[in-house]
Amino acid sequence: HVQLVESGGGSVQAGGSLRLSCTGSRPTDGDSAVTMAWFCGAPGKEREGVAGLSNTERITYADSVKGRFVISKDNAKRTLYLQMNNLKPEDTGIYYCAALRGWLHPDRLLWSHQYNRWGQGTQVTVS
Repeated sequence: HVQLVESGGGSVQAGGSLRLSCTGSRPTDGDSAVTMAWFCGAPGKEREGVAGLSNTERITYADSVKGRFVISKDNAKRTLYLQMNNLKPEDTGIYYCAALRGWLHPDRLLWSHQYNRWGQGTQVTVS
């Protein structure tokens, strides 16, 4: 049973943009108690935190994406977004969304082991 579904990945040239979406299947995914984040990984590699949004609307970005990526959430649509601008080849990877019902300190929003629900990922390739 897939609970988080990502979409919006694809292939783009350096400097281009993509917007990723992650929709939760539970009705409670739209309430304000859920903390969510985006991670990037590759087969055989640990997933690295990209951007996190706490249930108190605190946001944390990885240094590598600050000023280029924007995380946001539409609770009515139960959907988390990642607007990715000025993409670079090093942004290439499989992007996963993650969720946790509860609060995380901003310093922990990009710690993958804090989350207990994950999507299957969407591929982003920048050339």
